[in-house]
Amino acid sequence: MEPTAYQALLTAISTGKPSDFANIPLGGTAKLVDPQGGLAFDLEGTDSGQLSIPPSPTLAGAQRGGEMVEDYWMALARDIPFSQYGNEPITAAAIADLNKLSLFKGPRIGGMVTAATLFRGSTPGDLIGPYLSQFFLQPVTFGTLAVAQKFNTYARDKDYLTDFASWLDVQNGQGPFPTNTIVGKSYLRSGRDLGAFVHVDVAFQAYFFAALWLLNHGAPLNPGNPYLSIANQAGAQTFGSQYIVDLLGEVTNRALKAMWYQKWFVHRTLRPIAYGGLVQNTITKVAEYPIHKDVLNSQAIREVFKKHGSYLLPAAYPEGGPQHPSYGEGHGVVAGACVTALKAFFNESFLIPAPVVASDDGQSLIPYTASDAGEITVGGELNKLANNVALGRDMAGVHWRSDAEQALLLGEKVTISILRDQRRTYNEPFDGFTFTKFNGASITV
Repeated sequence: MEPTAYQALLTAISTGKPSDFANIPLGGTAKLVDPQGGLAFDLEGTDSGQLSIPPSPTLAGAQRGGEMVEDYWMALARDIPFSQYGNEPITAAAIADLNKLSLFKGPRIGGMVTAATLFRGSTPGDLIGPYLSQFFLQPVTFGTLAVAQKFNTYARDKDYLTDFASWLDVQNGQGPFPTNTIVGKSYLRSGRDLGAFVHVDVAFQAYFFAALWLLNHGAPLNPGNPYLSIANQAGAQTFGSQYIVDLLGEVTNRALKAMWYQKWFVHRTLRPIAYGGLVQNTITKVAEYPIHKDVLNSQAIREVFKKHGSYLLPAAYPEGGPQHPSYGEGHGVVAGACVTALKAFFNESFLIPAPVVASDDGQSLIPYTASDAGEITVGGELNKLANNVALGRDMAGVHWRSDAEQALLLGEKVTISILRDQRRTYNEPFDGFTFTKFNGASITV
């Protein structure tokens, strides 16, 4: 890090002057991503600066160390089909290694990380059914256009920034960078596929698809929707399909403004790929950083070195990650905001009919017939969708688990504040939407 460049950033953050932002020097050709976006505000919902997330885990702490070990294993397991978690050597070793950590915040069953909890979120419904949400698999309809959710996929076993020279170029923003190699289309069935989706997706794409599926498959509305009891009218701009589609865009942009304030003006946390450089230099004795012993003693870094010849975190993208701080997560805050909007609009308890999983080659969908198939609900699958997206960025090496978890909660706060403001604007008799928050608590807005 260049102290003078960082001081220029701090000056701009302190003054808020566009001229000071324009004077922040770059290390290369890659531009900073919208640091002034955190200063924007809206007249609907809570001002972004009024919301907050707790401090990011400390660099030297056990929680950060546990998150880094998980990120190493996510990178090693990118090409393992979700259906095979725990059934092959890489994910079996990941489960054993994560269970040795002194502090790991991921979900557990009976106090243990298992194949059924590996790389999953901790919200209600996350541990029920297959790893991937049904809203990533079920076909969707855009008017008369029927779409199977097959996406462009990246080449297997192709990782980046595993040598120090390319790692340093990315840290300095020394582009242009090459692009990922697209090798075909498939249903999402692995961490690499999920990482490809969250690399180039439109901000609220996953939730727009979910809304379309729900609207076109008879999913019941939230019991609080006033048009359920109005006999001679149907909702459209208010409480109808146009309302929910529009709301997804509204909450997305407001949530991102709230998160960009946290990223640039409060936390400015380093990304896992940058932390991997600290691990590399500490182990090779080029420098010494306060890396937690859980990382240095992990099986994960030994496996990474065996495969790549370095201790750097293998990146899924050649550019590493975007040019803004890690904490919290942009994808995660959008996920939290949009999923909260969908839970407010639809009945969470509705069972998803005929759940499916992707085949291991990604070319077909297979009926999911496990004993918990009858428990796959709209609410649970929306929560899972949010964590699939948020943790998919972790699988790419771009974020930490805490980035994802706190981003979901911040996005939830943004949407709740918007719904509260909008409630005052309706003419219909309306007692509020009741739905389940990410922490499992019920709320009426």
